[in-house]
Amino acid sequence: MHSELAALWQGRHDPEPDSPRWHQQIQPLATNCAPGVAILGFACDEGVRRNHGRTGAFAAPAAIRRALANLAWHRSGPAYDGDDIRCDDGDLAAAQLRLGHQVAQALADGHLPLVFGGGHEVAYGSWLGLAAHAQSKGLRIGIINFDAHFDLRDPSHVHSSGTPFAQIAEASASYGQAFRYACLGVSRASNTRALFQRAADLQVLVREDHSIQTDTLSARQAELADFCANCDIVQLSIDLDVLPACEAPGVSAPAPYGVPLRLLEPLLASIKASGKLGLIELAELNPHHDIDQRTARVAARLVHLLTLDT
Repeated sequence: MHSELAALWQGRHDPEPDSPRWHQQIQPLATNCAPGVAILGFACDEGVRRNHGRTGAFAAPAAIRRALANLAWHRSGPAYDGDDIRCDDGDLAAAQLRLGHQVAQALADGHLPLVFGGGHEVAYGSWLGLAAHAQSKGLRIGIINFDAHFDLRDPSHVHSSGTPFAQIAEASASYGQAFRYACLGVSRASNTRALFQRAADLQVLVREDHSIQTDTLSARQAELADFCANCDIVQLSIDLDVLPACEAPGVSAPAPYGVPLRLLEPLLASIKASGKLGLIELAELNPHHDIDQRTARVAARLVHLLTLDT
């Protein structure tokens, strides 16, 4: 692990026995590693820039690593860091292809890829790798996105953080896939009628932010269980702007309503319990606009939840 990356993995050393933290357990990703969690950073906000959002997501992978480093370690399996795929030359398509290659390799080696974006353009790059893997294994992909936005904008003019799932919809057939997509936490105020219609045309499972409440939680969990039952491997995409702005201020587009963490976590736990998770990604953290690392800490907590052994 090179010195710049290693410098991110720093934290507390406790004197008590059996008190490891993430920074003490993380290892560099290499060939022939025992299967584990493989972190891949996607340092990119080119898609956000093209989508006229607040740039700064380029710095997100480093911020998530810093927040995760000091969390208590409760895994038995290993965790690796495969460093960052960077998009600092404006060539988004090339960066997404590089990410796809790294994801496919991690999956082939038996790892669970954990991708730290970057803007939500990360989802298309992640999917390219997952789709190549799924095609070789004959697996049906399902995509579950927690997001205030559909990210189904028309990709015919420009590819951005607002188009990844529309791009996936177009490319799915070439990988022998049906487009199975669920988007939960959608804000009606932030998505046009045209986007709702496109979601309907694509038969997307849509649940708006206000429909995720304490008294509807079991219904949402049952819907997710049914969705997972109809696919073989799940791409879980978490856009941190699904959370209320008070919990996640450091994003490109803060949510005035959102889905609070206390409701999001049980939904994520139910997806994890399906045994279908094939890839996890976090998107849209913007450290330039974070407050006391609040959003980065939420991202790290979600990583902790989703990578627990039990």
